[in-house]
Amino acid sequence: MKLYFAAAFLSLSAISTVANAQDSNAGSAPEKPDPSVIKALKSGGDTTVKKSGPNAFSLPAGNLPLSKRLDFSVGNSFFRNPWVQAPATTDARDGLGPLFNTNGCQNCHIKDGRGHPPEPGDSNAVSMLVRLSIPAMTAEQKKAVITDGVIPEPTYGGQLQDFSISGARPEGQIKLTYSDVPVTFADGEVVTLRKPELAITELNYGPLHSDVLMSARIAPPMIGLGLLEQIPEATLVAIAREQENAAQGVSGKLNKVWDVEKQQLVTGRFGWKAGQPTLMQQNAAAFNGDVGLTSNLFPNENCTSQQSICNELPDGGKPEVSDNVLDFVEFYSQHLAVPSRRNVTDPRVMKGEAIFAEVGCDSCHRSQITTAKNAELPALSEQLINPYTDLLLHDMGEGLADNRGEYLANGREWRTAPLWGIGYTEEVNGHTNFLHDGRARTLMEAVLWHGGEAQQSRDKVLTLSKTDRDALIAFLQSL
Repeated sequence: MKLYFAAAFLSLSAISTVANAQDSNAGSAPEKPDPSVIKALKSGGDTTVKKSGPNAFSLPAGNLPLSKRLDFSVGNSFFRNPWVQAPATTDARDGLGPLFNTNGCQNCHIKDGRGHPPEPGDSNAVSMLVRLSIPAMTAEQKKAVITDGVIPEPTYGGQLQDFSISGARPEGQIKLTYSDVPVTFADGEVVTLRKPELAITELNYGPLHSDVLMSARIAPPMIGLGLLEQIPEATLVAIAREQENAAQGVSGKLNKVWDVEKQQLVTGRFGWKAGQPTLMQQNAAAFNGDVGLTSNLFPNENCTSQQSICNELPDGGKPEVSDNVLDFVEFYSQHLAVPSRRNVTDPRVMKGEAIFAEVGCDSCHRSQITTAKNAELPALSEQLINPYTDLLLHDMGEGLADNRGEYLANGREWRTAPLWGIGYTEEVNGHTNFLHDGRARTLMEAVLWHGGEAQQSRDKVLTLSKTDRDALIAFLQSL
């Protein structure tokens, strides 16, 4: 277990020094830090840390006091360490499964970062899962979608579990194949995208419903989630209204999802389709669906009525994840810091930032948002942040469509993914797989998959010169 103390990260004054050093000539006296550069560096406001390398996503908020670092580290331990099959002497961590996708959160959110699709020859998906559902056809089903978001597949539920404990069998295995989709820039350069084809093999509990809907999802990065949770709903509503009034073909909307604690519909923020309202519920749902653990928020095992193994095999007691553990994991996930931007004064990066705005990417990937005042979470309160998201749902076109709705999100709509930290992906996770299913192998491939409301921006990118395209990518890599 690592305890992250003051020596593990740079203070905000140190970040200011870094910013100043970028513009200082060797041997000259330091100039007064440029406020605009400091603001650009601090993607997460005062929570930002200066860190690179494989652990860049694993530090606590830079302004988190030492008195709260222990809570962060305890939450980290429950996020990082594996759960085991019951009964076990490790009764604080038993109850795994019987069906699951992973035995620990960190296995999917590798180093608190981004998951990836299985490589050819991989026997399981590990950091990618598959959501399952069927269309809501009857009046009763359509009513259920309001509170449940989807109608689960009758035999396998809302998510395929490709692992199991001893005495049970995995539900099935995920198989991905790809076909090529060539895209040509105006100057003749060709980029070959890969279009995934998803199949489920080795089904152990019967056939899938004939109308099953499937959606592959890789684990997203964990950084800055507490800041996103603190963006006022009024801010998101104002952004949506501004987009609509601009009449430029971009018109985001809030998802409205069921809050289990409040027992009412609220704004969704988390997940690829903004299907979860809070980090507490997101974490509890992941414990339940991904690890097979019950909690007071989700007291039922993740078996369907057609799977008897949940009643036949021992569990870890109810609840298997206590409220105390959920509180620690919530605190941890709220306070994972966003690393500072890099190379912000590089002329090519600055040019790429201007191009990013010129082609319209900033219509959805918003910077300069201020979090709400919250005395209970002072480190996250009233922070000026640059998340590069509006947290809204947008139609992304047929190319990215999974044709599977979730609450108000239809089969072509996705929440705008935050871009902060995206330039650290390779050094943290050892790959550059992007988008909800990891199909994009480069940032440019991710851009070229954009359609629907982003089609105009994507088409403008196709007309850019090689120099301008490289500048755009340099900007994204600086985030």
